[in-house]
Amino acid sequence: MTVAALSEVEVDYARGRALGPVSLALAEGGITALVGASGCGKSTALRLLAGLEAPTQGQVIRAAGRGETSVVFQAPTLAPWLSAQANVALPLSMAGMSKADAAQRASDALARVGLDGAQAARPAQLSGGMAMRVSLARALVTEPRLLLLDEPFAALDEITRRALADDVLALWAASKPAIVFVTHSVEEAVYMASRVVVMTRGPGRIAGEVAVEGPLPRPAGFRTSAAFRDTVEAVSALLVQGMAA
Repeated sequence: MTVAALSEVEVDYARGRALGPVSLALAEGGITALVGASGCGKSTALRLLAGLEAPTQGQVIRAAGRGETSVVFQAPTLAPWLSAQANVALPLSMAGMSKADAAQRASDALARVGLDGAQAARPAQLSGGMAMRVSLARALVTEPRLLLLDEPFAALDEITRRALADDVLALWAASKPAIVFVTHSVEEAVYMASRVVVMTRGPGRIAGEVAVEGPLPRPAGFRTSAAFRDTVEAVSALLVQGMAA
């Protein structure tokens, strides 16, 4: 079943076309990575799927019910005056859930991302990786059908990035939302996704896509397997073609 789709969408700004035409269908439970050069429209496509922007041309079909789409941005975007638990509970409270129920759901969500015991911590007391885990918990607490991740690990060190990639895949396995993951890292895209969609330089169009074989979540040693390396090379080659398009 298709959870969301872009159908021949184009986005024009005063400076010119930023995206399109692009068509992309997202299947229920699938993980799609978007890769491409800076300025190719990856984040614009994500904003269309999130309902944060409207296309100039074309149609966006999305999971539009309350809480059915969640977004995690590059910065955690946490309210600094609220505790971790209150930050995670915010979308539930805004939806009218009782304070007690929202607090319990938020506490459970923090435990799922490895932050049990950090409920009272304020954002300033959290490391970058912990803050991103709080942001993930807030995105997942509504049990969305579509989870959009816009370069969420870009500001983190490599060890933390890899740990969070495994965390996201473990969280995905529990509820199987459709995920769209924007990243500049080809290796990260291949590790996390079941398919990698490569975009051309701006205005962004789809240069092609590569299916990623192997189980999700990834088994130990997946990054060193021949299949992983071959897929990374295939995506990299398509990226070079997209830059020349």
